[in-house]
Amino acid sequence: MEKIVVVGCGSWGTALALTLARKKCYEIHMWEHKKEVAEKLQRTRENRLLKGVTLPENIYITSDKENLLKDAKAVIFSIPSQALRSVVSVFADQLRSDLIIVNTGKGLEISSEMRLSEVIKDEILGKYHKNIVVLSGPTHAEEVANDLPTTIVASGQLEKAKIIQEIFNSQKFRVYVNEDMIGVELGGAVKNCIALGAGIADGLKFGDNTKAALITRGIREMIRFGEACGANPKTFNGLSGIGDLIVTCASKHSRNRHVGEKLGQGKTLKEILEEMEMVAEGVPTVKAVHKKAEKLNVSMPITEAVYKILYEDKKATEMVEYLMSRELKEEF
Repeated sequence: MEKIVVVGCGSWGTALALTLARKKCYEIHMWEHKKEVAEKLQRTRENRLLKGVTLPENIYITSDKENLLKDAKAVIFSIPSQALRSVVSVFADQLRSDLIIVNTGKGLEISSEMRLSEVIKDEILGKYHKNIVVLSGPTHAEEVANDLPTTIVASGQLEKAKIIQEIFNSQKFRVYVNEDMIGVELGGAVKNCIALGAGIADGLKFGDNTKAALITRGIREMIRFGEACGANPKTFNGLSGIGDLIVTCASKHSRNRHVGEKLGQGKTLKEILEEMEMVAEGVPTVKAVHKKAEKLNVSMPITEAVYKILYEDKKATEMVEYLMSRELKEEF
């Protein structure tokens, strides 16, 4: 069987490992940086973040990084955006010209404002950068882990993206390809900013009208920001744009919507994050997107309002008033 390595044993890394393992033609090696966590996963065969889902025998969990990527066909990085650079550096010397590098995280690095594929490229000094592929789309780990029908996009150099398409595609996990990596990555990043806003609206007990407006105007922000960064605007009409935005704004599984809802209910960001086991990528991404949008002079009022609630202690009700009383204009 071909060897695939998944770096990161969070809910999404585990869900992807399960997807590959179910095809029964791959040997999956998962890497967890904490030895005690890796040993427990290997022993119990259950990730506490995905209760009730048993890891099959063709998934192996380790904390040993030595020669981990040897003979692997692909390495899948499933790491929070702000930690990706440091984790990639651990494995940089094991990369090869025939190894496909896949990133599944969503966000921008705050310090550099880079997309995550750019972070990887930067950390490996440009070596094998044509081997980088991004996986993104409307994909909650809880549903993928339970083998519910899901679609996703593989983006990168077409030949490499098609290889990842073949590796992951199954009856329950359909994979499309899209060469616009900039658009695919930015859709996955910006949608988390909008989802925080949708959650705030839920916390304020607003209705369906409000959420529909947030999603629709959020797409416009995605497109404006994406075009300024060099993306194809059509990409945002697809799975990694509107598709991911819909599921993240509406789902009970969405961590970003959850954080927003608690903010709308009056909790502080510090209180909310201390209660959470998993990472809400929108929180750091809002800061990075807001910073980059200001430099590019891109109008992103929803993202700006969310930023001010998160980082300037503005009240949610005050920001709603700001959004609703802005200068009148044409829709497009």
